[in-house]
Amino acid sequence: MTKLKEIYKCKVCGNIVEVLHSGPGELICCGQKMDLLIEKKQEQGLEEKHLPIISQEDDSIKIQVGEIEHPMTNEHHIEWIEIQTKNKTIRRTLNFDEKPITSVSNIKLVDIERIRTYCNLHGLWETTLN
Repeated sequence: MTKLKEIYKCKVCGNIVEVLHSGPGELICCGQKMDLLIEKKQEQGLEEKHLPIISQEDDSIKIQVGEIEHPMTNEHHIEWIEIQTKNKTIRRTLNFDEKPITSVSNIKLVDIERIRTYCNLHGLWETTLN
């Protein structure tokens, strides 16, 4: 059974999907069951470069990936940053030559439930707020 907002990845081709509607079935890709990605909050020192850091700046929210800036190379990079509130999900896809930072206007820190980031080498990371 899948649950709303879960993230799955195909171990064969690398497809990644997010569940938008829960259901009783399994997610299959390339003839195999897809792996559920579990959000990490810490892992042997990797959190300092992977956990989203959130700050309020006037009428916008700034999200930076990691206390120490995450590498952004073709081989190792943050693919996306996702902001979840009760009413919406905002996802910003990053290019490997960009800094792992994004800003979103017209949103308040108190409205954010969690921020997720995805590293192509180290997987899914999460910071929860409420």
